[in-house]
Order: sequence, then C-alpha cells, then structure tokens
Amino acid sequence: KLPLRPPQPPPLAPAPHLVAAMKSFALLSIALVGAPGLAAEVSPIGKVLEMLSGLQAKILKEGENAQKVYAEYAEWCEDRARDLGHEIKTGKAEVESLQAVIAEETATQESLNTKIDELSGGIATDEADLKAATHIREKEHEDFVAAEAELVETVDMLGRAIGILEREMAKGGAAMLQVQNAAGITQALTAMVDSSLMTSTDASKLTAFVQSAQGASEGDDSAEPNAPAAAVYEGHSGDIISTLESLKDKAGEQLDDARKTETNNLHTFQRLKQSLEDEIKFANQDLTKAKKGLAESAETKSKADGEFQATSKDLAEDVEAKAHLHQACMTKAQDFEAETNSRGEELKALAEAKKVIQENTAGAEDMSYGLNQVSLVQTARSRLSSGMDLANLEAVRLVRGLAMREKSPALAQLAQRLSA
Repeated sequence: KLPLRPPQPPPLAPAPHLVAAMKSFALLSIALVGAPGLAAEVSPIGKVLEMLSGLQAKILKEGENAQKVYAEYAEWCEDRARDLGHEIKTGKAEVESLQAVIAEETATQESLNTKIDELSGGIATDEADLKAATHIREKEHEDFVAAEAELVETVDMLGRAIGILEREMAKGGAAMLQVQNAAGITQALTAMVDSSLMTSTDASKLTAFVQSAQGASEGDDSAEPNAPAAAVYEGHSGDIISTLESLKDKAGEQLDDARKTETNNLHTFQRLKQSLEDEIKFANQDLTKAKKGLAESAETKSKADGEFQATSKDLAEDVEAKAHLHQACMTKAQDFEAETNSRGEELKALAEAKKVIQENTAGAEDMSYGLNQVSLVQTARSRLSSGMDLANLEAVRLVRGLAMREKSPALAQLAQRLSA
C-alpha cells in the first residue's frame, strides 16, 4: 500500500543566478562585439562559452532529475488514486450492505414485537379460559357430589321403606292397617312414622322426593295420559309398594343420569384443559423463541449501526482524501509544466547567447591577459551616457565576478579591457 504522503522532490524553481546570468550574457554578447582579439594563455571567450555550456548542462541535468522525480510522483498519484478509488468503492458497498442489514433487522424487530404481543395476549386469554373452565368444573363436581349423595340416600330409604311395608303386610298388624287406609303416599309415609315403621327424617326426605317426582311427571309431556300420579294409589298396600318401587326406580335413573353427566362433563373438561394447556405450552415456547430472536436481532442491529458509523466516516475521509489528492497532483503537474517551460526558455536563451558570442567575437579567443591591471575604480559613473554604456558596465561586472569566482587572470584582464 502506498504511503499517504507523496515523495518530496527537491525545489524545481529556476535558480536566480541562471536568470541573472542569462541577462548578463545577453549584454556580454553585445559588449564583446567591440572587444579586440589578443593571444591568451586561456581564452576568456572560450571560458565564457565553456561556462554557458556548463549552465546548459546543469539545466539539462536539473530537468532530467525533475522529470524523474515528477514521474515517481505522477506514478504515486495514479497508484494512490487507484487505491482510494478501490477503498471508496468497497466502502460504498459496505455502507449499502450495512444499511440493508439495519433495515432488515428493524423489520425483524417490528415483526417479532408484534408476534410477542399476539402470543402474550393469546396466552393470557387461554389462561383465563382455563381458570374459568376449572372453576365451572369444580362447581359442577360439587353439585354432582351433593346430588349423588342425596339420590343414593333416597334409593336406600325407598328400599328400606319397601322392605318394611312387605314385612308388615306379611304380619297384617294394626300399623299396616293405618297405612292401607291412607289417602295418599304422603299420608302413608306419615302413618309409617306414627307406627314407628320409619323415622320422621326419612319420611320428610321421601316426601320431598315424591313431591319433586310428582312435579317432574306433571311437566313431562311424554308421560301416559292415564298414568296415576306418584302420590295417589287405590288404598291397597300393593299399590303403595308399587308406587314406592316406581319412585325407587326413578331415583335410580336420576342417579345414573347424574353419574353419566358427571362423567361426560369430566371428559369434556379434561379435553378442554389439555387443549388449553397445549396451546399455552407451545405459545410459551414460541414466545421464548421470539424474545430470543428479538434480542439477537437487536444485537445484530446495534453491531451493524456501529460498523455503519465507522464505515461511513472512513468513506467520507477517503472521498475527501481523493479530492485533496486530485488537487495536489494537478497543482504539482501545473508546477512541473511551468518549470519545464521555464527551463526550455533558459536553454533557448543560453543557446542564443552562445550564438551571439561566437558570431561577434571571432578572433578574440587568441587574446590573453594578466591579472596585475584588474581594477574597476577606473570605471567612472560620469562616463555613462547611453544604453550601450550600461550594457558594457553590466558585462564588465559579470566578467569580473566570473574572474573572481574562477580565479582566472584572463577573465580579469578581459574585465579591465572592457572597462576601458
């Protein structure tokens, strides 16, 4: 992976001495037109031309170095832009994926919350129904237990009464005579109590049962039209015994019906209870699963939210970095182009200066000078009277500077010659 910062090239701005030298050499070329040629140890004109060639070589070398550095920088720009583009593309895809996950988990949570509410409501309803059914069943069972006990006792009392009457009939005593003279079953029972054949408690219970049976018979449309009422008999002992046996059979039927109803009610309740308990059981399992799924979805969404924030931040930074990179690389390209053009102009000027010097100083390369007469004190400002004088003065200053820097007697003598 490329570094975030590009390699730093050396300053490529044109060297100030090159610009000054360009101007000075242009003036020097004009000044040297009138310089006489002398034989020399070292040709000053050759030295100037040599220095011009050196400047050209230096500028070309700087251009090569600048081109190399810029090529590396341009390659870095391309690589970095490609990497940032890939990172941006990947970041956008990750952001879209995380947004999809967040949206999906949000929908999942809404669905699970709805399901949890429905399951909770269903469980509450089933529990309430089970509680109500259990209460009803308990009440039914209590009523059955009471009715069963009463009917069992009634059947037993009727059986005992029938047995007593049958024994008394066999004896034919006075007690049986009173029973036979009774006008109805109620009076017969009272006579049996008076004759100590039955307790008053049993007689009262049997009387209540007889009255209940008589009321049921009167309300039963299916009864035969000419059937005698349970409390009426012909005054014969056989009739009262038959009536009591009929009442006993009826009590037995009621007992059987009560027990059958109890059994049916119990089975119905057990089926309902099992159904409700199963619904509650499975609903609780679904509720537990839904709550677990909701917790997992919340965790997944929270994680996706965190990754979305981080990825979005990285994506924004990459986009900004790419924009800054583009601006920096474009600026560097423009600077490089300007510097390249500047060097081209410098090389062109140097070439023209060399051409002017060579064309206008023919024979001067044979001149030589000593270092004992070098002085610029003789150059008086009062002698400057034209643009040519200024050009000559600038040329003298340039050659003198070159002579001092290069420690060249020839250039020093040339500077003295030009100043004269």
